[in-house]
Amino acid sequence: MNKKKILVLGSNGKTGRRVVERLQNNSDVEIRLGSRNEKIPFDWEKPETWNAVLQNIDLVYITFQPDLAIPSAGEAVENFTKLATKNGVQKMVLLSGRGEKEAQICEEIVKTNAHNWTIVRASWFNQNFSESFFLEPILYGIVALPRAEALEPFTDADDIADVVTTALLNDSHNGKTYELTGPRLLTFKQAVNEIAEASGRNITFQSLSLEEYTQMLREYQVPEDHIWLVNYLFEHVLDGRNSNITQDIENVLGRKAKDFSLYAKETAKTGIWNPKN
Repeated sequence: MNKKKILVLGSNGKTGRRVVERLQNNSDVEIRLGSRNEKIPFDWEKPETWNAVLQNIDLVYITFQPDLAIPSAGEAVENFTKLATKNGVQKMVLLSGRGEKEAQICEEIVKTNAHNWTIVRASWFNQNFSESFFLEPILYGIVALPRAEALEPFTDADDIADVVTTALLNDSHNGKTYELTGPRLLTFKQAVNEIAEASGRNITFQSLSLEEYTQMLREYQVPEDHIWLVNYLFEHVLDGRNSNITQDIENVLGRKAKDFSLYAKETAKTGIWNPKN
C-alpha cells in the first residue's frame, strides 16, 4: 500500500510540531516538514520555495505565519492553494481563527481551490502562556493586558493537533468546518491567576487600555508589524464575538476538550514558568 505523503507547514510551530509528532506514530504516512530550515525549505514570503516542497504530496496542513489577518495572507493562500492542487494535492486542512473576517476570506479561497478540505477554526491557544508572547510577562511576574473583561474559551494546542491529524487521515471530515474551544470561558486575569496557583508564584495582573498596551509594546521595542497584529486581535476578536463554547472537539475526538486548569497544572510541572536566576 502506498503511504500518504503529508506536508505540514509551520512544522516547528505550536500546532504543526504536535501534528508531526502524531503523524510520526502512523506507519501509513510519510511526512514532509514545511519550514525555512529544512533540506527542502518552505517560506511563505518566498513563493519560489513552494513548488519543490509540494512535489509528490497528497495532503497539506496549512498554517499561515504570522496570522491570516495580515493583508498579504489572502493572496499568498490563493497562490499556494492553486499551486498545490496543480501539483496533485488531494486535501488541505487549514488552521483558521474564530471570529476573524480576514481568516474567513482565506477559508473560502481554500474551499474554492482544494479538491477536498477541512477548516479548523481555533480560539486563543493555552500555549500562548507558555510557548509564545505571554511567557515573558509571566516569568517577570506582571501580566498587563487590555480587554481584561473579555471572556475567551482558551483552547489547548494538543486538542487542536488531535483534530487536525484526524481530519488529515479520515475522509469523513472532508468539507467540514470545525470551531474549536476549550470547555469553559475565562478572562485573561482568571487564566493568569490559575497559572499563578499552579506554579506557586505571585503573578500580578494589570488591566490596561488598548492605547496604554500599544505604548508599552513600543517602549519594549516590539516590531510594529507585531504591534499591529496584537492590536487587531485585541480590538476586533476579543469583543465578545467568541465568548461561547462549542462541542466540536468532543464531536470529532469522542472526548472532552482539555480544561485550562489541567493545562496549567501539567505545564507548571515542566518548570517553564519558574524564573531563571
